[in-house]
Formats: sequence, structure tokens, C-alpha cells
Amino acid sequence: MFTGLIQALGTMEPLGGDSWQITCVSHSCEVIMQDLAYGDSVAVDGVCLTVEKVLKDGFIATASPETLGRTTLGGEQMQQRYVNLEASLRVGSKVGGHFVMGHVDGIGRLLVAEQTASSWEMTFIASKAIARYIVPKGSIAVNGISLTIAAYEPELSQFKVAVIPLTYADTNLRYLVSGSLVNLEGDILGKYVEKFLSPGNPHITTDETSMDGITPAFLAEHGYL
Repeated sequence: MFTGLIQALGTMEPLGGDSWQITCVSHSCEVIMQDLAYGDSVAVDGVCLTVEKVLKDGFIATASPETLGRTTLGGEQMQQRYVNLEASLRVGSKVGGHFVMGHVDGIGRLLVAEQTASSWEMTFIASKAIARYIVPKGSIAVNGISLTIAAYEPELSQFKVAVIPLTYADTNLRYLVSGSLVNLEGDILGKYVEKFLSPGNPHITTDETSMDGITPAFLAEHGYL
């Protein structure tokens, strides 16, 4: 599990087969490397990979064909750009972003990035399979970065995020151009809610999935409003 707060930048190089060498290249590499060990998990552009060998300034990991097909890691552009790195969350650590699983739901695309007086506003388009987890003011992971959705256009499956200068400078968002592909992971909380309320869930009864009793008065009584 991760938090979506990027700790360093790195590069990826194929070693043949499903093996990849991830090399940490930013000034904050010690955060990733200080106690990295065999079997640890590291999010690489939001994709959870397992460390198989620790190197002086990086590690070797395997990315399965399914992972390569579902994410941007299998694209030719990976050898020409930086990837975001985050070590897995440790017990007792601060959760500054949101719970990111490292299980990418699919690929999105940057439409436009505009600089404002206080931030960068970036608009992405997502597939409908991912868009159903997008909630205004909710969380989404873009290349492993925990971001808050500022605006959402469900008809177009487009969403906008406001990126503060620190995040923009310390992640690979600053290297994206219009048309760049990104890994997207919806908030895990939304996925659980979807499952629990699904009429096809075999673990709950029809009565339990009924929404008839969910009224503003009910929500206020139970502290939701």
C-alpha cells in the first residue's frame, strides 16, 4: 500500500524478458534506497512492483505481460522519460495523500496543462471503466501521485486536477505534454462502496441493497449531513 506522495524520480531500462532495471536519479534517492530490501514493494509510476535485487542506486523487478498491457510501463516511451517512485507505506507512517494500492485501473491521457498564478491545472481523459470512480473533490492517483479532482465532466469522461508547484516540480507531471499517457487508479473506497451496493453481490440480501430508506433526514440523523 502507498500514499501517493512521490519520493523520487527514476528511469526504467528493459533487461530482457519481463525484467526491468529501475534506477533512481533524483536528489532524494536516499528515501527510497536507505533500507530497500529483497521482496519490498515500490510503486513505479503508480504500479506496484516487487524488488528482486537491490542495486547501488536502484533495483531490478519483474513486470508481467498483464501489467505491461494494462499500464504505460509497456510503452516505448518508458525508455525516454522519468518514472515516479514511492516505497510502500510502513506501519506508523504518516498518510499524507490517500490509500493507493498500486493496482492501476487503466490508462488515461493528458488533454491540456495550464499554468495559473498558484498552480498547474491539468485536464485528463479517462476510460468509462475508470471514470465511474471519479468524484468531484475526491481522490485519484495519476502516475502514482495522489491528486484531488477539482472538476469532472462525466459526459466526456474528463477530469481536472490542480497541481501545486512542489508536486509539479518533484514528479514527472512536468514532463507531460498534450497526448501523454498516464496510469490511473481510482480511490479504493469507491470500489468497495460499488461492490457493497451492487445488486449482484451474493453476500448481501436484496433488502440490504435497497436505497429506499436513504433520505436526507436519515443521513442527517446518522451524522452524514
